[in-house]
Amino acid sequence: MNRQNDAREGHEVFQWFLPAAERGDPYAQFNLGLLYKHGDAVERDDVRALEWMQRAARQGLATAQNHLGAMYCNGRGGPRSDELAALWFGRAAAQGDPAAQQNLGQLFRKGRGVPQSHELAFGWFYRAAEQGLASSQNLLGECYLQGLGAPVSHPLAMAWFRKAARQGHGQAQLSLALMYRRGDGVEADDAQAVCWFREAAAGGITVAQRFLGLAYANGQGVPKDPARAIAWLERAAGQDDAEAHYGLGTLLAAGHGSGGDERALECFLRAAARGHVQAQYCAGVMYATGRGTRPDPSRALDYYLQAAEQGAANAQFSLGVMYAKGEGVPRDEARAAEWYRRAAQQGDASAQNNLGVLYANGQGVPHDDTLASYWYRQAAEQGHALAQYNLGGMVNSGRGVERDPLRAYMWMVLAASGGQDGRPGSEEERRARSSVARRLGANGGPWARALATRVRAARRVSPPRQAS
Repeated sequence: MNRQNDAREGHEVFQWFLPAAERGDPYAQFNLGLLYKHGDAVERDDVRALEWMQRAARQGLATAQNHLGAMYCNGRGGPRSDELAALWFGRAAAQGDPAAQQNLGQLFRKGRGVPQSHELAFGWFYRAAEQGLASSQNLLGECYLQGLGAPVSHPLAMAWFRKAARQGHGQAQLSLALMYRRGDGVEADDAQAVCWFREAAAGGITVAQRFLGLAYANGQGVPKDPARAIAWLERAAGQDDAEAHYGLGTLLAAGHGSGGDERALECFLRAAARGHVQAQYCAGVMYATGRGTRPDPSRALDYYLQAAEQGAANAQFSLGVMYAKGEGVPRDEARAAEWYRRAAQQGDASAQNNLGVLYANGQGVPHDDTLASYWYRQAAEQGHALAQYNLGGMVNSGRGVERDPLRAYMWMVLAASGGQDGRPGSEEERRARSSVARRLGANGGPWARALATRVRAARRVSPPRQAS
């Protein structure tokens, strides 16, 4: 019954506008064009909508001119014409129509129908923003943030984002949150960032939902709350946000939420399919270790390879291990060395140590004690206990480096104590430290321990040297 009433009322509206439009009333012509454009009360007809908009626009009605420009811009009712769009946007903008001013600014920004000019785009955005149009205020904030048409100014960017955000503009709320998170123009403030992430997230901005979920996951600006983190990440993941899928998978794999490893793997696979590098690596780990699925070395290799080819050092190292051990592929020490080298050049300490081992033993690469010592040192200076043990042996025997028993002893002490950063290390490293500790005896060497202490202090001041 309501539908019948709506249809009857719509038809009555159409019948009221039609004679007035035919008599030349521009407002009736505009409204008739809108009815045809949106399919209200009449069947949608873009051609007729364009005709009525043209009639109203030619009589100088700014709103009709803006709508006509939009139809030309989008190719509705006739061929697309950026030049005609610019013409009609310009006429409406000159009359002060804020929507037309913004639309004209967008054409200047993109160079559509007019020569590209960020300065002119900025000017039109400014006119519309001054009239309170939230979307233009957001665009003006972007101009100040990125230096488009005006010098970079974080305070002005934040001021305009805030004006738009207070009107409920989701993208401006997100931009404001990110400025607080990064500390652009203000002191970094995670609590303020979360406040604006929450506003944007509630408005359905997917990226804000993801950032809010990660804030709850990491305790950034709010107390840690895995349940809320999962809830917000699920909302973002529902919009197929790859980062949200990855974050959700990480939480699930850590034992939070429901679904366990099986659901975590599903999340990693969805993000991996979108090209997310660390999700590809995590999917490889899950298949390699049989978490959430049966062990499948060939699929692990495939996902490691996807991540490694995008430059992920952890995936490159894992590929090196698989080729070195022949897991899922024929054993190939030369290819192991190549993947170790790629990861080592990015500063991966475990890869640097393993590459050193290959050079020391001539496995997959020519035997070269100098390169072995070099790579051991890169890892040792990052606190890798097994590399410290290996380097100590090289220094003690003078292989690839000048023999120096005191410095050798220092590296042994560092290895025995768990590396310069005191991290637990791998099982292999722990066994090596126990062996070294037994060799050093209960008291160790006081001079070597003093030297090791100085090295630790120096490393805390200076970052570890990376392989180039």
